[in-house]
Amino acid sequence: MTDVTDVKIDDLPVRDELRGKSPYGAPQLDVPVRLNTNENPYPLPEPLVERIAERVREAARDLNRYPDRDAVELRTKLAEYLTKTGGHPVSTENVWAANGSNEVIQQLLQTFGGPGRTAIGFEPSYSMHGLIARGTGTGWISGPRNDDFTIDLAAAEKAIAEHRPDVVFITTPNNPTGNAVPRETVLALYEAAQAAKPSMVVVDEAYIEFSHGASLLPLLTGRPNLVVSRTMSKAFGAAGLRLGYLAAHPAVVDAVQLVRLPYHLSAVTQATALAALEHTDTLLGYVEQLKAERDRLVAELRGLGYEVTESDANFVQFGRFDGADGAHKAWRAILDRGVLVRDNGVPGWLRVTAGTPAENDAFLDAVRELKKERQA
Repeated sequence: MTDVTDVKIDDLPVRDELRGKSPYGAPQLDVPVRLNTNENPYPLPEPLVERIAERVREAARDLNRYPDRDAVELRTKLAEYLTKTGGHPVSTENVWAANGSNEVIQQLLQTFGGPGRTAIGFEPSYSMHGLIARGTGTGWISGPRNDDFTIDLAAAEKAIAEHRPDVVFITTPNNPTGNAVPRETVLALYEAAQAAKPSMVVVDEAYIEFSHGASLLPLLTGRPNLVVSRTMSKAFGAAGLRLGYLAAHPAVVDAVQLVRLPYHLSAVTQATALAALEHTDTLLGYVEQLKAERDRLVAELRGLGYEVTESDANFVQFGRFDGADGAHKAWRAILDRGVLVRDNGVPGWLRVTAGTPAENDAFLDAVRELKKERQA
């Protein structure tokens, strides 16, 4: 009989495409300054905390009942927010919500991907796209980028024509590099995708509120195979809420409901999200502060002689660090000074989240010391 205490993952009948893989995650270390997970560093304002308590208290009275299965009130308020800030009219029928943008992506791949189908993303990019693709049995194709981390349009169009993917992911602003994708590039890739298959094109706008440019929501007009996904984790400072959503043609919203779990959004989640949407003006004020701090980080890092990728997000990618393990050594040296940044796996580069002014000062002090050590 096998000693069950010695059983490992590889001893289980795990699907072949999951063997040897690692779960997504960033180090969770107890350090004075944590700037590694692109969280909003500002706590929710007290009036919003009180409003959340009120809404949750109201919802608690009916917790013996299932929540609104279709989250109609929440979707309506999200549509109003998108219409107000995205430069494009959006209705309730255009919006779907789930437990974080990751579940939105999962539902899209369950609907339009799956066994025998493929998805493409242009890497380095958000690694969960590929992980969720594998988790849904969707084949994953890594598309090309240029050395400056922009999408190589000609090579991307060629890859789409060759592989004819069922789902195309475009992340703008791009995580982990921070740069935005031009509107013209998105349009060209959408046309290439429709000529090849046609296929669904998912524009991941998790960080759009921090961008110098406008949302691509207006591109939804006349493009039923286009989806724009969003999250409340970043700009809304609600990473702990786990609320993501998409905007698309109503037919897409109908389609993803074929795979959603029944009553997938709890009454408490819906109540909390609705409270947050009542305070968008205050929360977006924090976004403006973070954009200013991000731009300060870019200027300071360049002034110190680091290379910095253009950023439209709430984080900055900086480098370049020499050697196969140069970035990791720099990450460790910064960590030893009490600041946790992200070693995101891009050779020669690290990523730092824009924090409060004090947190950013601590980070800049650490990289200044690192620079002096390397020059000594």
